[in-house]
Amino acid sequence: MKVLGIIPARYASTRFPGKPLAHIGGISMIQRVYAQTQKSNVFHQVLVATDNIEIFDHVQSFGQACMTADSHVSGTDRCHEVLTKQTEQYDYVINIQGDEPFIAPEQIDLLASLLDGQTELATLVKKITDHEQLHNPNVVKAVLNKNAEALYFSRSPVPFLRGSSTDWTTQHTYFKHIGMYAYRTDVLKKITQLAVSALEKAESLEQLRWLENGFKIKTAETQIETLGIDTPEDLEKANSVLKAT
Repeated sequence: MKVLGIIPARYASTRFPGKPLAHIGGISMIQRVYAQTQKSNVFHQVLVATDNIEIFDHVQSFGQACMTADSHVSGTDRCHEVLTKQTEQYDYVINIQGDEPFIAPEQIDLLASLLDGQTELATLVKKITDHEQLHNPNVVKAVLNKNAEALYFSRSPVPFLRGSSTDWTTQHTYFKHIGMYAYRTDVLKKITQLAVSALEKAESLEQLRWLENGFKIKTAETQIETLGIDTPEDLEKANSVLKAT
């Protein structure tokens, strides 16, 4: 099985412009993500996909990068463009978030364990045990069926526990979505050609477009907590965490 790892990294971010180049403990965020991917043995190749020449030049100093159009609205679209530029054939693409500097190689390996040639799409989830996290709209919740396939993703606590006023996490198993995706390459092409769906518009979650169009998303449960960087405040927290270790 041949797997291409792609790390989408764009410079323009509403909440944190230039985020991939921000330093954590003296090392850029994008370099930290790239270094973590190198600790996994699942990839035939790993590329950073960017529309910014400064990021491109920086990545070329320690790894491999690919320039993409600046018109992409999602990392999935950026991944597809990179795939089309490859001369080698791949079975799967794994999209590693460029703002997850501490992504664990064990999580990458776990996601890759779901890829058997039949799997269309795959991602990770983690159990929610914190009441505030459950009700935080920035934490995406995943609802699964008995086969660990995604039924729905939401920014709201789903399911709603009717008639309960206590901590819902003690009465039902909730999962948060870890935003790392694996796409079978033929499926990646198909999903990037789909029109934006009603559910996607409602929740602002692109994976709902895939579900709404009948694609299956397998999940695996990770026990590892991730620390994504969305704002400068998150960067300060990451630096504090690094100093404490």
